[in-house]
Amino acid sequence: MSRLPTWLDWMTRARPGEATLRAMRAGDAEALARLHAQSFRIGWDAAEFERLIANRLTRGLVATDGPGGPPVGFILLSGVNPEMEILSVAVDSRRRGAGLGRRLVEAAFGTLAAEGYRTVFLEVEDGNAAALKLYARTGFHEIGRRPGYYRNDAGAPVAALTMRRDIA
Repeated sequence: MSRLPTWLDWMTRARPGEATLRAMRAGDAEALARLHAQSFRIGWDAAEFERLIANRLTRGLVATDGPGGPPVGFILLSGVNPEMEILSVAVDSRRRGAGLGRRLVEAAFGTLAAEGYRTVFLEVEDGNAAALKLYARTGFHEIGRRPGYYRNDAGAPVAALTMRRDIA
């Protein structure tokens, strides 16, 4: 007997020319570390991704260039129902600006809502224009600031913005 498609099946189904979305797995760690290093001044190494993927409270989606293709983006989350936190979102520098980050975030929302999660939180560096645009477009709003939490390229202190999105 075939199973009925779930919401995630429909959200992750790629249209021609689009990336395919799938669950993150341990074998992705090296590629995820490379993507993270492209996106952040202080990237996480493969060992950190292996540790996160192995954690039962952590989950993620990976965007690939077609089924079986290399990862070109990911979203990594952690939490306990009814709350989840986005730990990181990264997209290959050659694929940015085409909506892949938004697709990853929205697919994660759909999965979490279906599982009964109600709220998603995140923290982002103030001034990270691309990330702030993505989060605004996906319904997040600022709920707090942590002054001097990050350092910019020049070493100056930059605030972390805490954001929230209710999904149920």
